[in-house]
Amino acid sequence: MTRLKSLPVSLQKSIQNRSLLKVISGLNNFNPESVFRVSKAAGLGGANLLDIACEPKLVELALEASNIPICVSSVEPKLFPQAVKAGASIIEIGNFDSFYPDGRFFSANEVLSLAVESRRLLPEVVLSVTVPHILPLDNQAQLALDLVKEGVDLIQTEGGASSHPISPGTLGLIEKASPTLAGTFSIAAALRESNYDAPVICASGLSEVTVPMAISVGANGVGIGSAVNKLNTELAMIATVKNLRQALDSFHLVSTINQ
Repeated sequence: MTRLKSLPVSLQKSIQNRSLLKVISGLNNFNPESVFRVSKAAGLGGANLLDIACEPKLVELALEASNIPICVSSVEPKLFPQAVKAGASIIEIGNFDSFYPDGRFFSANEVLSLAVESRRLLPEVVLSVTVPHILPLDNQAQLALDLVKEGVDLIQTEGGASSHPISPGTLGLIEKASPTLAGTFSIAAALRESNYDAPVICASGLSEVTVPMAISVGANGVGIGSAVNKLNTELAMIATVKNLRQALDSFHLVSTINQ
């Protein structure tokens, strides 16, 4: 899509190479200190993109702290223009995980309506939309197709916040990621079959164990939230981002060698 060409070249390449690492501070995280710590860790750890709450002052703060492109997330399209003026490169509807504990759920029609309004407000800005994992997989795939038809540039999946693994260790990490991995596979397959080239970002509930799986099932990149933003120290955040970066790069290297 031509709008993706407006992104910084390094970000474009990470999407094309299927090695995008996005760090998410939280759609409802408006705490400047927290956003600063996550932003700094994302930049120092080697992330390609930083996803923050849609607030102009936070955009300026995050750009200074991370020196990487910014994506702003919201479910209120009217907030996007000011954040873009402040320097955001991407606008995003969702992620919806933080709303579910309060009983707030988003239907396919509502998500589509929010996307249409966002595209109307900012026709030239890259638009990403999260597909709610509460939808059946076939409905997730159909919504993704409908979103791309309406001019959405990136599709994101979710599911980790509502996943309840029962096993310890590595198996538990795989169980935690299974909803978003399943959504990614279904959506990526549907987009390919329809000859759409919209990249897919697999997000929510991922770890070092499962980020390579996300790429293998069709994602162009991954979004990491609580694995980073719930940590207590800046050093721990940086180390986690670096480990995730290494997991992605190692998988990409092996895949390249095997081709």
